[in-house]
Amino acid sequence: MKVFLSHAHSDKALAKRIAKGLKRAGLEVWDAESEILPGENWADKTAQALRDSQAMVVLLTPNTFQSSNVSLEIGYALGSKEYKKRLIPVIVGSSENLPQKNFPWILNHFQMIELPEQGKQQDAGIKQIAQTLLEAA
Repeated sequence: MKVFLSHAHSDKALAKRIAKGLKRAGLEVWDAESEILPGENWADKTAQALRDSQAMVVLLTPNTFQSSNVSLEIGYALGSKEYKKRLIPVIVGSSENLPQKNFPWILNHFQMIELPEQGKQQDAGIKQIAQTLLEAA
């Protein structure tokens, strides 16, 4: 299964860590950092990756709500039958740190995974994300 990992640019270090864990679990993860070369059309490449993926993991951090791209990616996943039951919202850290006024209300209807910001518990959370995706395949 190909997974689109939606995240704010400022959360790319965490996204890379999660991508690495998902790949270890046998999932294919689209990574803008390695898939888009300098000079290529970022929007076209991202749109193609969204069309080619069967699942989406959305990292929800305070930075997420500053990114219009993440909002567009969530909207695409919600409107695509390819992502049915395969949109996985991941709250990083405490949900109390997320700005509720900007939180996409529709995500409240999804089962969310809580991922600690750091530490050994984060590894367990990444395994939980992978397991959720594998069960949805």
